[in-house]
Amino acid sequence: MFKKILVAVDRSDMSVKVFEQALSLAKITSANLMLLHVLSQEEEGSPEALIFPNIDYYPGWNEQSFKLYQEHWEKFKNEGWQMLQSWSAQANTSGVNTEFTQNTGSPGRMICELATDWNADLIIMGRRGRSGLAEFFLGSVSNYVLHHAPCSVQIVHVPISSPAVNVSSAATTVSN
Repeated sequence: MFKKILVAVDRSDMSVKVFEQALSLAKITSANLMLLHVLSQEEEGSPEALIFPNIDYYPGWNEQSFKLYQEHWEKFKNEGWQMLQSWSAQANTSGVNTEFTQNTGSPGRMICELATDWNADLIIMGRRGRSGLAEFFLGSVSNYVLHHAPCSVQIVHVPISSPAVNVSSAATTVSN
């Protein structure tokens, strides 16, 4: 079955479910886990800034604002390491051999590259649920991985709770 499961996580609530499912599957199949967090401007909570080679040219950017950005980025990076260390310790305590890494770059591409380099049998990841214009302009990491991964991909989708719908009033009858 599965021997190597790559688990792509971020700081979202969805990642808790992704990790839990990966851990359960790894226990059942005696697979090793590789936890991956990709540092990216796309991730919610990342420091928002554009870095330009000549900061003096751009209004509002000076050495002080650049240092502040670097401090925020370091904090963001350290929080990612702490998250990975915590989940890795939890998995190892459960008897699952677990490694972790944190890379910087395009999330979809980084996930596929690590899956190839590590010879993963399965990638488990979450889905943000972007669609329409948001997906067109920002892309979909899960869609990219589905089309470029060197192995099977499991997408964890936690439905958004919505108000109950009365089925009888929502049904439509079509007659010819």
